[in-house]
Amino acid sequence: MHFTKMQGLGNDYLYFYGEAPGDAAGLSRRLSDRHFGPGADGLIFIAPAQDADFSMRIFNADGSEARMCGNGIRCVGKYVYDKGHTHKRELVIATGAGPRRLRLACEGGKVVSVAVDMGRALVRSGTDGDFVDMGNPHLVHFVPDAEAAPLLTEGPRLSGSVPDGVNVEFVSQLGPACLRMRVWERGSGVTLACGTGACAAAAAAVRRGLCPPEQPIELRLDGGVLRVTVSAEGQVEMEGPAETVYEGEVEG
Repeated sequence: MHFTKMQGLGNDYLYFYGEAPGDAAGLSRRLSDRHFGPGADGLIFIAPAQDADFSMRIFNADGSEARMCGNGIRCVGKYVYDKGHTHKRELVIATGAGPRRLRLACEGGKVVSVAVDMGRALVRSGTDGDFVDMGNPHLVHFVPDAEAAPLLTEGPRLSGSVPDGVNVEFVSQLGPACLRMRVWERGSGVTLACGTGACAAAAAAVRRGLCPPEQPIELRLDGGVLRVTVSAEGQVEMEGPAETVYEGEVEG
């Protein structure tokens, strides 16, 4: 099985072209192991689709299937363009959370960054923070200093407080349109970045009046920077880099 390891702000996945096999969950657990496998936050399978340009299926490092991944879908755009599966620079990708539109920015014939129409954020305030539906569930917890957030203790506790788990973001405000975010992802644990989490954090900040709508908000994550724009109606667009790490072969 040929794979391409790719990353968006350090959120890394192994990408396969073709339908996900029946043992995709077990395969993800084995290959995502950073000591006994190539190591990744999970696997992503890309295939042609009838009602979209391509489809993607995401399996976390623990074998669970995710509906959507913001960093992962940017790398999908780079994968299909760089490898010649498409020459289009505007694509529709079918995901478990519904179709998502991509705009590819290229230099020297290769994709360097991708803007994604992430759909509408649904924000609901709760006792532990703001619950945000970005196609997958998030709990955005605003704190004075995200650098000092108890990620390894409160992350899994808050994630497990919701049936089926939730992604947990610890967010602090650095400026009128600048947020610092760290994340605990259900199924993967601490990751360097989470695209849907960044969108959730920006949407919650706009809802609280911390950041302005209709303007790019800079999200500083452990792995780098994403730019997220939230409309007054809650529509979200995310833009950030996508990079190829290496190609490899594994036994199925």
